[in-house]
Amino acid sequence: MRILILCTGNSCRSQMAEAILRSIDGALEVVSAGTSPAAHVHPKALQVLQEIGVQHPRARPKKVDEFLSQRFDYVITVCDHAKETCPVFTGNVGKRLHMGFDDPAVAAGTEQQILGEFRRVRDEIRREFTAFYEAHLRPDTI
Repeated sequence: MRILILCTGNSCRSQMAEAILRSIDGALEVVSAGTSPAAHVHPKALQVLQEIGVQHPRARPKKVDEFLSQRFDYVITVCDHAKETCPVFTGNVGKRLHMGFDDPAVAAGTEQQILGEFRRVRDEIRREFTAFYEAHLRPDTI
């Protein structure tokens, strides 16, 4: 099962979703990418993943173009429709899904408030991707 998770910058939400989905089932092939990748993965995204025991050692922003010639069973966009235009993947796709999450990288406030926003979004991603896995990917549901 191959899954591509897309957003614009590939520095927060899609990276967290990739790492969380891999942590649920290591047999899944999960990658993430963006249409305009950031220079690096946001350090707070990696920090809040580590807080829940999820490692993402090979994390790096990737341009969606790297994957256009590949086939994916699922392509999932994770941007917030209200604030962003989600990227469109034109490659070979079985199913397309959208799970919108706020972008914690634009959070303002104190350090603790910003970290709280990263944790909130992480927890939403974990909840939604766990439900997705249980409904569509768990071996006894395929």
